[in-house]
Amino acid sequence: MHIARDDDILSGRSTDVYFQRTVEVLKNAGLSDVKVRAEFHVSSLPRDYKWALFTGLKEVIEVLRGRRVTLYAMPEGTVFYENEPVMVIEGPYLEFAVLETAILGILRHYSSISTKAARIKKLVGDKTCLFFGARVLHPAIQPMADRAAYIGGCDGVATVLGAEMMGIKPSGTMPHALMIIFKAVMGDHTLAWVWFDKTVPMDVPRIVLADTFLDEREEALLAAKLLNERLYGVRLDTPGSRRGNMRRIVEEVRWSLDLHGYRHVKIFVSGGLDEPQITALKDVADGFGVGTSIAFPPSVDLSMDIVEVEVNGKWVPITKRGKLPGFKQVYKCGTRHVVVRWGELATCGEPLLVKWIENGVVVRTPPSEGEIREYVLQQLKELDL
Repeated sequence: MHIARDDDILSGRSTDVYFQRTVEVLKNAGLSDVKVRAEFHVSSLPRDYKWALFTGLKEVIEVLRGRRVTLYAMPEGTVFYENEPVMVIEGPYLEFAVLETAILGILRHYSSISTKAARIKKLVGDKTCLFFGARVLHPAIQPMADRAAYIGGCDGVATVLGAEMMGIKPSGTMPHALMIIFKAVMGDHTLAWVWFDKTVPMDVPRIVLADTFLDEREEALLAAKLLNERLYGVRLDTPGSRRGNMRRIVEEVRWSLDLHGYRHVKIFVSGGLDEPQITALKDVADGFGVGTSIAFPPSVDLSMDIVEVEVNGKWVPITKRGKLPGFKQVYKCGTRHVVVRWGELATCGEPLLVKWIENGVVVRTPPSEGEIREYVLQQLKELDL
């Protein structure tokens, strides 16, 4: 497989070549032990984004474990804004120079997926949002995307491995392939629902596809009559390919189910959904399966910049133009953040940058995925899109 293994990442082989050359230059110049403070931040968020989520810290800790560095960072899942530090690495530059590429890749990819998942969850509120994006990604990174989406607020993920690595149960319904095979071989695609009900464990919700061969309303009613109280919900897939207005279709299915006494049956929508479609459907559907828009979100472009260099035992603020030099702290003051010089007290709130690694030793235990997700959901209550 054309993928980087753990050893490739931890040893720094998954780096841009100019970092390898930089290491050799600094060694030859006798500057191997120069210490720096390197800050990670976003200069500008994607268009229409007011905030983003900082995620990926757990994996960054593993990358830096054992290196002669100290790591400060916001807790994973923290909401952040433009031009404020989310993480700082302090130590000899050569200890992490070749790791910058990997660390930025982790943080950018994680934070981009988690931020989009959080925006979707903010839209759907108490209704269900499941991440169905594994099939648009290389399988090597499916578990990472599942984790990013889940801690970003999604209620569940579809892949077996991704769910297993987080200690949760995978979520899913059934593919169109099941109906097609029953239709072709046995002449009746509704038998797929019957055999699904007979086969899967009882703790799996009976959610059936209701759009394979017949009108959505007709298939939903057929499924309800066959499974009755055992039917938890129907899924309407690929709304972009359906004739007519998807909202009207969902309303029609809901009306018909209610009319025939199936008020308990929930309606789930999936296939090509993004924020505009969900906004149009969130008050008539009970849940959503969202894939590509979360798996391939707008990029949260975190960058790393040296902001201080130790010279003769003293920290000297310095950075490239367009950046703010100096070691900084961020205080949470209600729904806003205040950035101050490190060591300076703010007039409100609590400091967000805390120590996770000290001279290579992990000094703080990262929270579980469930704890991070709850932290995110609490913050979402305070935010606007």
